[in-house]
Amino acid sequence: MIEMRSVSKAYKDVRALDRIDLTLSGGRIVGLLGPNGSGKTTLIKVLAGLLTADSGEALIDGIPVGVNTKSLVSYLPDKTYFTPSMTVKECLDLFTDFYADFDRQRAEDMLASLEIPLQKRFKALSKGTQEKVQLIVVMARQAKLYLLDEPIAGVDPAARDYILNTILQNYSPDSLVVISTHLISDVEAVLDDYVFLSGGKIIEQGKTDTVREELGVSLDQHFRDLFRYVLKEA
Repeated sequence: MIEMRSVSKAYKDVRALDRIDLTLSGGRIVGLLGPNGSGKTTLIKVLAGLLTADSGEALIDGIPVGVNTKSLVSYLPDKTYFTPSMTVKECLDLFTDFYADFDRQRAEDMLASLEIPLQKRFKALSKGTQEKVQLIVVMARQAKLYLLDEPIAGVDPAARDYILNTILQNYSPDSLVVISTHLISDVEAVLDDYVFLSGGKIIEQGKTDTVREELGVSLDQHFRDLFRYVLKEA
């Protein structure tokens, strides 16, 4: 589903991505994990077509990232993107107009289960509720690739549980979900695979179960141990 070949991206003298090689298959939930500034958001934006790599090649389902991959990708940015004065209904209207694969009824059902009124303005919602609305519309699409950038940052534990359950229950078996976060302990229970980023480089990737079975530690603890080693060697 995702293939990146020697992808690099720099902002002036800061290299955010450094010759990234990455292949990810469908039917998996993958954690893109690392501290702030490790390159997670840049990698997500390259795949979403919002940034152009300086060098290398990125493909989604065999298609070079660009206009032709927009319909394959459902992207959740790390910041609020709806206009504060918009109502929840207007958010749904926007997605209905833009995306042919948007399942409006599914979105309305999830909103109703949370008792979020369609006429409520976005600015009147709590941060946690805003996060839920944004995730609901993103996950209500029938996409091949879901890119979720920090979907649980800044929300309370109850909201985190709802967000993770929504992800688990609403992606199709052949789709790929990539979750970018630095809150590893909060998401590792839903992850099939992981990719550790540091300084714009992939320092390790693998299956979450393998870490637990072979190393006998949580993914979060393994990251902490590995990252301490990376810092020591740097």
